Amino acid sequence: MSWPIAIVFIVLIVAVGKVLAAKYRAQAGIIEDKQGNQHWVGKGGDPEAQREIENLRERIKVLERIATEGNSLDARETKRIAAEIEALRDKQAD
Repeated sequence: MSWPIAIVFIVLIVAVGKVLAAKYRAQAGIIEDKQGNQHWVGKGGDPEAQREIENLRERIKVLERIATEGNSLDARETKRIAAEIEALRDKQAD
């Protein structure tokens, strides 16, 4: 084996290693910024942010229900939806 072929193989092995390392870091939730610093952004990293996301998801569900029910709401239904929205606001304040 000549030395140019050996160099090509070495470069190929290093490139494949870097690609695999990046793949495994991404699966673990680790990203790298432009300066090469690694940051963990995996699931469950910030419990306060996760709680806020869950509250927002609940609010979106209520808003979707309001949007899909249309204009044919009676007074009881309107009060029920308003109570649900208020309950979500109270839940967020806790």
